[in-house]
Amino acid sequence: MGAMGALGGLIVLLVFGSAFGIVGTTIHHDTDAAIALPIIGLVGGAIAFFLLLLSVPSIVAGIALLNFKAWSRTLAIVVSALHLLSIPFGTALGIYGLWVLFSQESLRFFGRPQIPDPNAASAALR
Repeated sequence: MGAMGALGGLIVLLVFGSAFGIVGTTIHHDTDAAIALPIIGLVGGAIAFFLLLLSVPSIVAGIALLNFKAWSRTLAIVVSALHLLSIPFGTALGIYGLWVLFSQESLRFFGRPQIPDPNAASAALR
């Protein structure tokens, strides 16, 4: 979901950048273009920044989950809860994410690492 949001932000930059360039070529002939040019740049930049900013936590959580970082489970739970608000695909993804992250198997992967007992290891070798 984070990668799709980042891709959406880049597409918004492309579309609004193209519109900015097209309107910019007519600025010498049309005075209304001079008024619209900063608005196009500001709106396009704000939307792209907002989409990219919202995508960063999902991407960070995904990379950390792949590396089995202990803190990644907490971040992914928060991100999954926030995805519940994005109806319909985000809701389905958020429910699935919460279901997986609260399962007993995920606690085994992302729980606190156990310190091995040196006496147990030597007893197993005997």
